Amino acid sequence: MNVREYSLPYYEEVLEFLAGSPSAREIIAFRPNRSAQERFSELLQLNRKHELNRQEADELDHYVQIERMMSLLKAKAYTRLDQEAE
Repeated sequence: MNVREYSLPYYEEVLEFLAGSPSAREIIAFRPNRSAQERFSELLQLNRKHELNRQEADELDHYVQIERMMSLLKAKAYTRLDQEAE
């Protein structure tokens, strides 16, 4: 399987979620689906053991990029909620 076959469904999940105009609370509550979480964990474990092949390393990079983006988005959502509470 290539990188896109694994990470593309997760990209699609995130894009579908964002296209639905989620509220700040929904953004904060967002979690990857179980299969994405399991695959990400598997890749992290292989990385810790220095057993990733090039394709798996690229796939891990895709997951990390998505997670970074979602973390930044969640931080902005928290800020928005804090501003609304004032």
